[in-house]
Amino acid sequence: MISVTDTNVLLRNDVKKLGNILGEILVHHGGISLFNKVEEIREMTKELRKSYDSELYGKLKQQISSLEFPTRQHVIRAFSIYFHLVNIAEQNHRIRRKRQYQLEGIQPVSIESAVKTMRENNYSAEVIQAVLNELSIELIITAHPTEATKRTVLEIQKRISKILQQFDNPLLTKKEKRKLDESLFNEVTALWQTDELRHRKPTVLDEVKNGLYYFDQTLFDVLPEIHQELADQLAEYYPDQQWKVPNFLHFGSWIGGDRDGNPNVTPEITWETLEMQRDLAVKKYDEAIVELMRRFSQSTSRVSISRELIDSVEYDEAVFLEKGEAWPIENEPYRRKFAVILKRLRHLRDPQIGYQSAEELLGDLQLVKESAEKHQTSNHKLKTLLKLIRQVELFGFHLATLDIRNHSGEHEAAIAEMLQAVNIVDDYPALPEAEKIKILDELLNDPRPVMLLHEDYSRETQEVIQVFQMIKEAHKEFGSRSIEVYLVSMTQSASDLLEVLLLAKETGIYRLHADGTLESGLNVAPLLETVDDLVAGPEIMRTLFEMDVYRKHIVERNNHQEIMLGYSDGSKDGGTLTANWKLFKAQQEIHDMAKAYDIRLKFFHGRGGSLGRGGGPLNRSILSQPGETLGDGVKITEQGEVLSSRYLLEDIAYRNLEQAASALLEASAEVMNHPDGKAGSHREEIWEEAMEEVSKAALAKYQSLVFGDRDFLTYFKQTTPLKELGALNIGSRPMSRKGSERFEDLRAIPWVFAWTQCRQLLPAWYAAGSGLESFASKSESNLKLLQTMYQRWPFFQVTINNLQLALMKADLTTAKEYLHLMDDAAIGERIFKDISAEYNKTRDMLLKISGNDELLNHTPSIKESVHRRNPYVDPLNFLQVDLIQKLRATDDFSEELLTEVLLTISGIAAGLMNTG
Repeated sequence: MISVTDTNVLLRNDVKKLGNILGEILVHHGGISLFNKVEEIREMTKELRKSYDSELYGKLKQQISSLEFPTRQHVIRAFSIYFHLVNIAEQNHRIRRKRQYQLEGIQPVSIESAVKTMRENNYSAEVIQAVLNELSIELIITAHPTEATKRTVLEIQKRISKILQQFDNPLLTKKEKRKLDESLFNEVTALWQTDELRHRKPTVLDEVKNGLYYFDQTLFDVLPEIHQELADQLAEYYPDQQWKVPNFLHFGSWIGGDRDGNPNVTPEITWETLEMQRDLAVKKYDEAIVELMRRFSQSTSRVSISRELIDSVEYDEAVFLEKGEAWPIENEPYRRKFAVILKRLRHLRDPQIGYQSAEELLGDLQLVKESAEKHQTSNHKLKTLLKLIRQVELFGFHLATLDIRNHSGEHEAAIAEMLQAVNIVDDYPALPEAEKIKILDELLNDPRPVMLLHEDYSRETQEVIQVFQMIKEAHKEFGSRSIEVYLVSMTQSASDLLEVLLLAKETGIYRLHADGTLESGLNVAPLLETVDDLVAGPEIMRTLFEMDVYRKHIVERNNHQEIMLGYSDGSKDGGTLTANWKLFKAQQEIHDMAKAYDIRLKFFHGRGGSLGRGGGPLNRSILSQPGETLGDGVKITEQGEVLSSRYLLEDIAYRNLEQAASALLEASAEVMNHPDGKAGSHREEIWEEAMEEVSKAALAKYQSLVFGDRDFLTYFKQTTPLKELGALNIGSRPMSRKGSERFEDLRAIPWVFAWTQCRQLLPAWYAAGSGLESFASKSESNLKLLQTMYQRWPFFQVTINNLQLALMKADLTTAKEYLHLMDDAAIGERIFKDISAEYNKTRDMLLKISGNDELLNHTPSIKESVHRRNPYVDPLNFLQVDLIQKLRATDDFSEELLTEVLLTISGIAAGLMNTG
């Protein structure tokens, strides 16, 4: 058996096996000439990666330019599908390595390793239980349009992965292996024969279905397994302690609730989303209870059943069941009880029969558990039943808490119209901030409404009001957990949050009674997105915390305030290094300020999948935050291609969530065990001062190009496939706010997606080199300080390692080809020269700081993966440039050329495993 310390020979075997099948398919569908053409291009790009040769480079370009339809499309698809197969093989190898670790010992960054470390560090059971009581990870799936792969293709990939896993069985017979070979060939053939492009934009409900797919396939089962694993490991390492593992890991969603810039998300769509979520939860419970009925065949003639359960069954059968519906065997009380549970579950919307809340279902399941435990050996748990109980606790009848998000300007416009209609103020938006706060404070402290009948307002204001009315009704229909948070995009002042609170008051979600008592049924959370907003964040929140009316609202929300941090727009405005530092500082400052008011904060990290939008492994994202902010939990978006890469396969989903849970558990325990509530080794004041200086220089460099060079936007639009991305049909939301051509209104996703495609990946690294060099060049001790920071400060280490990965995925030789798309060659050469110089500077600084001889030497598996892919991405880039040139040069629209451009976009996204 090959151990995890050996080479990746099994992975290479999988890649070779899949590549050979693809080769057979190419011969079958396009003849030997197609196969030879793909092989010829592949060999040339591999050779060029080994050693650059200008003559060979020219020959490769000529080969690609001379390709004609349909051969050209077959070549594009051959390389694209190869990447899908490599992605499957690599994920399968992750599963293989996980199992190998478990056979040989303890896997690093696992729940067992975290508990073992705490035991070795002599953390007391009291400290660990206190950590568990506060532990919280919320992962929020979003429909951000970065998943370029269709669900049909994802399902084929999943089947291929399952087949590959079976090949590792050492007891396979020849017959079984032959059947697997045949199945594998058929699935790869299906992949080749499936259209990978969407022919229409997905609707919001399409996106909802895509999100629910992951709950159905993996998350519904994996989440309770993570909790059970933690309970098992605690029992193993602390056997004398009785543990209570609370529900610390949750998934929520934005899909169907994110209204910011998406006119398709109406109140009706949000309601339908909540219904679809409930339907899936009930379906999963139904399946689980049917299975429990099969298992719980105990008879009263063999075991003693609790009196409470017997009484419950007799009462329920009399009240809820019609004649002939009861379980026919009287001495099988558990099956009788499950028959009642099924009836009530299947009539959920019937107020006479159905469950009125998930708590009622939970009560029935607990009754079964308490009775069954009396005749169960104490050291053998009823894990199937316990799993269902945990699922009901986690998912209720709402499945996933749905966040609502909208732009601050929408609320301000609605409030302005409402106040004008009752003659409170004629031009609310024109008022100074202090005046706005004064008016809003008075209205929130007044039980009387200011809202008139709907028909007295504009359509836009009516829809804003309808959203809040829908939330009020959702709390009645689906429970208060169905919608808990209202996020305010582009929060720039305290009034932005008070306006939402006033809208909640006018629709009965926030209620001030005549006796002064208060009810508040919705968390209101700011989204701090731009660099300026992050800097202003502490003062915005201080203003609110100083207000008596807002403090009362906070008390009603368990003294809890959520704050969302946007990684995308901050990076777009100020560059990735500056944005990440401002985010880190904002967390520190807001946390320290809130602590003075005895308010607990949860930071919501709006990370994307790509490096330019705060992407990276979940556990590293958690560890890179200020240690003291982790105590109240973390919330992180999971979006686009991240969903399929992390949650398509159950083993991969488990591993990602286990890594996140173990990282937060260890970090939180370290903070709680520290005398002053901080993990003292995590950072020093001199490091923060260094980062401030590095950030300032990086920001100046970034903005000098992006905002200071008048030709930069032209360069971006012409040398990237930005224009063509809009036809990819990967999301229901427009690429730009307000349909504007302005840089400020361009969404961060297409900004990053376009740069990734042309291999410059500029948002993920640009200006970092200048920032680091400006600091390091001042003295030799400064460079040593940066090296120390890399060794000892998780935030800085993650930042540097993400920069290394970005530079590895970027390729300026390939990127230079996109200069052929410029109308003015001189502009292209000038700006590209600056980007190249900055790339080299950044690479040199990263190597000096990390001590690596080459980028990513510290993660050989990732480095090998990038090297494995690069020679196969190159042909798609060359083809993309050639096709875009032809597409933009033609006066008549060419469906054929556009389709081929989109195929290259999809293929490059699969090859780099990043889109936006």
